Amino acid sequence: MSGPYFIETLARNGDVLHRQQVGTLPIRIGRGYDNDIIVDDAHAAPRHALVDLNAEGQLELRDLGSRNGVVHRGRRLASVVLTGDTVVRMGHTSLRVRAADFPVPTELVDRTMHNWEGFYPGLVGLVIIALVAVLTVWLADTETFRVQRYLQTIAFGVGLGLIWGGAWALANRLFGQHARMGRHLFILACGMAAVTLYKFAASMTAYAFSLESLTRFGSIVAIALGAGMVFFHLRTVKPHHPRRFANVCLLFAILAAGLTLIGNEQRRGQFGDNLYMSLLLPPSLRMSPDHSVDQFMAGAGALKAKLDAERTEKVSEDADAEE
Repeated sequence: MSGPYFIETLARNGDVLHRQQVGTLPIRIGRGYDNDIIVDDAHAAPRHALVDLNAEGQLELRDLGSRNGVVHRGRRLASVVLTGDTVVRMGHTSLRVRAADFPVPTELVDRTMHNWEGFYPGLVGLVIIALVAVLTVWLADTETFRVQRYLQTIAFGVGLGLIWGGAWALANRLFGQHARMGRHLFILACGMAAVTLYKFAASMTAYAFSLESLTRFGSIVAIALGAGMVFFHLRTVKPHHPRRFANVCLLFAILAAGLTLIGNEQRRGQFGDNLYMSLLLPPSLRMSPDHSVDQFMAGAGALKAKLDAERTEKVSEDADAEE
């Protein structure tokens, strides 16, 4: 390593909070004003540590007898050899020392859509959220039309959207330097629209063609779409860790789906959701042929015979148990 040297103060997530250049060794670090690096930390000693070359010519940080010491990887040490990636903690301050010849990786490819950030995607997202809220109320509305009911739904949906987007924007500001509120609102809106459109399309198709299986596990599809939405939120916060975020979202989606299936089985005795007649759809939408009365009565008779057999078997088992 050759000078000059750069002492970096790090945040908990590893981001550099402050970087200061020192031309020559040794480098004195502490809270006192006579140090080369002044640490604004009440838990640091006035003369806390010294950075210099050891007998082997390696850059080394030595504790100068401070009360809280120097901590590296959870252990308090009298001295630590610095490699450039070595992070030490003094009090509540994490430091890293790098020389001017420390190699850095090549620049990352900028895949950020800079033209799709800020006010306009946020406005588009709020409009989509409002439309989804109106569509949801309209599909389930069986009462006389009242504007107030729709306005309340829009206000409630937009309010929740702002809270959700604001939480992600705060995380983005803490861990990614920029809030990107508009991007997070747009991601939320797309996720809500995808879930709503899927449920509507699946219900219509199931009703039209008697394809009950399309809606039996609609909650699992909604969980998968929600996990995808969270993935894009995380990608916006930290765009350089897609595989890690994909694995995390996949794991939580599997756990949520498993809990949903178990809950369905405990409540209804089956893993699937409720029947697909959750929407009021016109009979003209039906495309599959209707069943005749004779077919209905035959099915009812077969069901009655099955229930009678089960009841007879249960009565026999109870009689045997009493004997």
